[in-house]
Amino acid sequence: MVHFIKNLQTVDGLISNLYKDITVEEMTTKITDLFDLQGYKVIDQQFGNLILEKGNRTKRLLLGAFATYYKFSVTMVSDSDNELTVNVFQQSSGMSGGLIGMKQVKTELARLNFIFANI
Repeated sequence: MVHFIKNLQTVDGLISNLYKDITVEEMTTKITDLFDLQGYKVIDQQFGNLILEKGNRTKRLLLGAFATYYKFSVTMVSDSDNELTVNVFQQSSGMSGGLIGMKQVKTELARLNFIFANI
């Protein structure tokens, strides 16, 4: 069952989506499982807050755009109407990979927007 209702905002480095009939715990489990399949690690998990990381930062610094590194934070806020707002923030700019690295991070954020729209 798809819980996605609509995209509230998509700006440079931020995705904000609205979901219905899902709790913070259920969404956390879905995100963790889904992004584990995508190669992401959940490096910090608190109630309603996740940090997702893929790749190695040190390799990115040494090899630039030839190494993969993405870091995003996810925050979840529920309201009284049984709706859940999920915000995805870009935590790494890709600057260590130069212009190509910055483009890679923007492309990954667009891909994540599609994935979050199908939850």
